[in-house]
Amino acid sequence: MYIPTANRKLICKSLFKDGVLVAKKDFNAPRHPDINVPNLQVIKSMQSLESRGYVKSNFSWQHYYYSITEEGIEYLREYLNLPQDVVPSTYKKVARAAPAAPRFGDRPERAGGFRRDGEGGFRRDGEGGFR
Repeated sequence: MYIPTANRKLICKSLFKDGVLVAKKDFNAPRHPDINVPNLQVIKSMQSLESRGYVKSNFSWQHYYYSITEEGIEYLREYLNLPQDVVPSTYKKVARAAPAAPRFGDRPERAGGFRRDGEGGFRRDGEGGFR
């Protein structure tokens, strides 16, 4: 299938930027929701990259899910003329927040200590119960 170079580059840029691409299995859709390219061209471009081993695909619930491989990153860097330090967002390390403080370690002691085995609970005077 003939895909204009401008459209092919838009598809490749979107794939490289995110590291993943999702396309609904709708060959008659006028446009892909994220890229301003016909959906059929997106699916066929990804099919071509998949046959060369540059992306892995999954199909579920009428959607194609494509994820880029290491070989695909190298190929797209060369195709899009990108420097070596640019990586897809799925390959970037995320700075994790500091772990939360322990929940029970910093609590003050309760006045009167712990209450167990009914001491200090309701029904102190022995009344109540089932009749």
